[in-house]
Amino acid sequence: MKSHLQAFLQYLSREKNVSPSTLESYGRDVSQFLDYAAGRGVLTVDDIRKPLITLYLGGLKAAGRAAATINRNQVSIRAFFQFLLKERLIAADPTLEMEAVRSEKKAPMVLSVEEVERLLAAPDLTTLHGLRDKAMLELLYAAGIRVSELIMLDVGDVQPSLGFARCSGFGGKERVVPIGVIASECVEAYTRDSRDKLLREDKNEPALFLNSLGGRLTRQGFWKIIKKYAKETNIRQDITPHTLRHSFAAHLLERGADLRSVQQMLGHADISTTQMYSGIARANMKEVYEKHHPRAR
Repeated sequence: MKSHLQAFLQYLSREKNVSPSTLESYGRDVSQFLDYAAGRGVLTVDDIRKPLITLYLGGLKAAGRAAATINRNQVSIRAFFQFLLKERLIAADPTLEMEAVRSEKKAPMVLSVEEVERLLAAPDLTTLHGLRDKAMLELLYAAGIRVSELIMLDVGDVQPSLGFARCSGFGGKERVVPIGVIASECVEAYTRDSRDKLLREDKNEPALFLNSLGGRLTRQGFWKIIKKYAKETNIRQDITPHTLRHSFAAHLLERGADLRSVQQMLGHADISTTQMYSGIARANMKEVYEKHHPRAR
């Protein structure tokens, strides 16, 4: 069954042009499901039926996995079987008419402005990695881009002198976002004083942000970096790679930015996705009012 998985991943890469991070997610999700099927004696893809898939997804729910994670697995498995049906490797698609798991929409976790300032000030600018980390953190907060977009940036995608960055979002959709003076200066300092020293002489690597081996930094690598700085600055909230993106959106709306502009900067296809930050902004404004207005209490 794993040979079919490799063919599926090649199809996604060559014909659908999915991003490396998306390809990794599909591969991991389908591989784990196929291992589960094999563990229950199902050894060919044509023998997989809907009840087995439902049982697998139910097991993820019982294990406490988030609804979004379960739905992502379901999407990955469905895409795999649609590919198999297209290639006539199975007689019927067992994922037909499967309903998505209903997810409770939770407000995204955001940092206060003071916490963001502490986090951005944490990297040691006397070191190569500190210059890199400072540029990454400032760029994430300045532009609100996804971490997957950050690590896929190449050197020519950021133009500090113009104050813009070009990134590719879901489905390869490209957008240009403003990055501001501070982030521009930090990217310039990193490219001038750090990047060439991190780049190995035998590597022709286009990536803007490099790891210790001179290759493109990974999402997992960035996760470790931001967790380290959160610990150093005593930020008690459970920071994720998306925390600065969420904070970017909420802070803009708090200060009066219009929803449509924030939607465009975030690269959201639907404005309803952006609206989840409005509630955070309204809640924070009420807190500020009650704290500072002399007649609030």
